[in-house]
Amino acid sequence: MKDITADMIKELRERTGVGMGKCKEALVLAEADMEKAIDILRKAGMASAVKKEGRETKEGLILTAEDKDTLIILEANAETDFVTQNDRFKHFVHDCVKQALETKPKTLAELNEQPYFKDRSITIDQYRNLVIQALGENIQLKRFELVHKHPNRSYGIYSHMGGKLLVVVEIDGASDCEEIAREVAMHVAAESPDYLKPEQIPADVIAREEEIARSQMVGKPENMIEKIVAGKIKAFADQVCLIHQKYVKDSTVTVQQFLEACGKKIGKPLSVHCFWRWKVGQ
Repeated sequence: MKDITADMIKELRERTGVGMGKCKEALVLAEADMEKAIDILRKAGMASAVKKEGRETKEGLILTAEDKDTLIILEANAETDFVTQNDRFKHFVHDCVKQALETKPKTLAELNEQPYFKDRSITIDQYRNLVIQALGENIQLKRFELVHKHPNRSYGIYSHMGGKLLVVVEIDGASDCEEIAREVAMHVAAESPDYLKPEQIPADVIAREEEIARSQMVGKPENMIEKIVAGKIKAFADQVCLIHQKYVKDSTVTVQQFLEACGKKIGKPLSVHCFWRWKVGQ
């Protein structure tokens, strides 16, 4: 078994809200497996709403660029915040996202192999190596997404924490509702949904939740267990699925109800088609 460190105990506390002593006990029982420790605390009824994010493990910057047909999302990582705040690092990331918008590569590998638009004698990857030499830290382009815009959809972008968290929301039903889409993107940034709707929750995730729920039913009448478990699964789905979450700016409605109300005002039915929530280091 690997050693249980103070940082692991702290992360478990941050994710569950349970006291340090109980967190250490759970990690010992789980043989230092963080997810198993979380399950132990949940089965014991000590943890309910668990944050999926612990400590940030990397530094970096996430940027977007868009034109009328395409939207680019790009993340670059470095070792320290000192470097990510450096103008040379920022220029590098801006140049990469600008080039990606112009050339529209299919993959990150393809982008890395392209000639750099400001100096075609070097590739983007060689440009990256020059920045590494100048700043003295490992720098990587970590992930890249090219979104082909649909003519009957709107795209809302919300950047938070100086580019360490970025959300893009794609709204179906109208092409001129960027502000509504951005409102939903702000909600996604704050509430961190895992899925768009319940149908997207994987079977193994539902099975895990059922197991945890049933472990809490000891002593309950048999005829009540199925009803209680079903209620707990629905509550879980409402917590992790965007459209059923309580809207962060008005908890009397869900995100879906917020969009339905917006749609009625403009005379067009609106719905979330998909979303991207990127946090540096994930």
